[in-house]
Amino acid sequence: MSSSLDDISILEQSRVLLREIVDRERLLDAHVSVLAKPLTPEEAIGTPGRRDFPIIVGKERVIEAVVIDARAHAFTDSPGEFEGTLGEVLGFDLETNQSRAVFVATLNAVLRHLDRVTATVHCRDEDPEHCAREIAAQLLDRFGRLNVGLIGMNPAIAERLVDTFGASSVHITDLNAENINQTRFGVKVWSGHDRTHDLVDISDVLVVTGTTLVNGTFDDIHRMARTAGKPCIVYGVTAAGVSELLGIEQICPYGR
Repeated sequence: MSSSLDDISILEQSRVLLREIVDRERLLDAHVSVLAKPLTPEEAIGTPGRRDFPIIVGKERVIEAVVIDARAHAFTDSPGEFEGTLGEVLGFDLETNQSRAVFVATLNAVLRHLDRVTATVHCRDEDPEHCAREIAAQLLDRFGRLNVGLIGMNPAIAERLVDTFGASSVHITDLNAENINQTRFGVKVWSGHDRTHDLVDISDVLVVTGTTLVNGTFDDIHRMARTAGKPCIVYGVTAAGVSELLGIEQICPYGR
């Protein structure tokens, strides 16, 4: 990546690269229609057995962007509707969670349309549980038993990490006030507002929700991980497009 891109945020880097793709594929002049709509929990995730996922308890929603023949999702706490052109999305200021969510979902849909990514739609029903087991198993197989830092309180992933590595080897941060300072699966959840550096220091590998790209916290997390030399793996469909464009490691075993 060029030094000029290194000087701007992850999403701004993605915007530069997306604009190049759009120009090359002549999608901007084709008046591509983009529709993003908030999905209900049932539309987005189906009916999993457990009911403590953030989207089910009302703390997050999934928006769906449609570009030509491709659909793609992004998680956000600020869902909104948009209908316009790809050129308009490329012009977003990316200063709010809502604008970032529409941009990220649209980016995912464009790359899905171009067959650059394949998993852009959230898994459903019991797949999130299978996903959590797969993530924990892959981490164990790749890294062995170590300290895992989970950024973003996904209950299924948190539970499986604790089952696999033990509560003393799992560390969690979250931005939701209802989770902070609560004990989940034997692990006290730290505040993502001021304890992320502590989590990075104590962890050997980081597992980071793709929602951080939408809420504006990913850049700091990514920078801390690189400085500390810790692997940083982003989970979920939200991060599909950014991960593809910028070579960021992503894990999403059951994305559709």
